[in-house]
Amino acid sequence: MKIVSYQVDSFTNEVFSGNPAVVVLLEDPLEDSLLKLIARENAAPETAFVLIKDGLINLRWFTPDIEMDLCGHATLASAHVLFQELGWDGDEILFETLSGQLAVKREGGHYLMSFPIREGVPSVLPEEIFDSLSIKPREVYKARDYMLIYSSQEEIERIEINRSIFDEININPGGVIITAPGKEHDFVSRFFTPQATILEDPVTGSAHCTLAPYWSKRLKKSVLRARQVSQRGGDLECRMEESFLIIKGQAVTYSKSEIFID
Repeated sequence: MKIVSYQVDSFTNEVFSGNPAVVVLLEDPLEDSLLKLIARENAAPETAFVLIKDGLINLRWFTPDIEMDLCGHATLASAHVLFQELGWDGDEILFETLSGQLAVKREGGHYLMSFPIREGVPSVLPEEIFDSLSIKPREVYKARDYMLIYSSQEEIERIEINRSIFDEININPGGVIITAPGKEHDFVSRFFTPQATILEDPVTGSAHCTLAPYWSKRLKKSVLRARQVSQRGGDLECRMEESFLIIKGQAVTYSKSEIFID
C-alpha cells in the first residue's frame, strides 16, 4: 500500500519555522493501531489523517503518543494541502472531527479556522506542575489545558521546566499553557505536554481556544494578535465571535512524500 503525505509548516510563511505537521491522505480507513504507528514514525508534533469519503472530509489528529480531540496547526496544514496542493474548489472546507464540524476558509494568503471557545475557570495547579516551573505563575485557569498567567514576555521566554518533576503528572490529553502580555503582540504563549515525546509544542492553535477569551476580556479587544515564542515561533490572529473563535494563520509546504506499508 502506498499513501501520499505532505509536511507543512503552520502559522508561518517560511519553512523551518511555525509548527510542522504531516498530512496523510487516506483512500480508505485504517486501523487506529496503524495510524498511531504512522504518527510515531513521522515524529512530527502532529500527524493529520484526511479521508474524503461519501461527500465528507474526515480529519483525525495524532501526536507520536496519542490521538487528540482538537488540533489547530494540523487542521491548518490539512486545509492548506487540500487548497494549495490538491486544487480544492471553493473557498471553504468543512472537516468532520472528534470536536464536531470545523470550517476553514481561504482568504488571500491566509486561512481562517472556526474553532470552539474553551474558556478557562480559576483553578489550583497540581503540585507536580507547580514544582517543575522555574518561575511561578500569578494566576491559574483550567479548561482542557491548564493556563498559567505571567507578568511579562521575558518570563515566558526564560521559563524552564524540570521535566523529571513535570512528567510525574498525567493530564492526558491536555497540556500546560504559559502566557503573558506581549511586547509587539497582544499576548504571547508557550505550550508544554507532560509525558509526551515532544515536550514543547512549537505553535498550538487549540490552546488559543482558551487563551483568546481570557485576553479578549482582559484587554477589551475582540481581535488579538498572538505569538507563540517557542524556538521555532509562530504568529496567529484571533477573532472572538459570539459563540466561536476565528483563528487566522498562514502555512507553507515543506515536502511531499510517499508512505509504503505492506
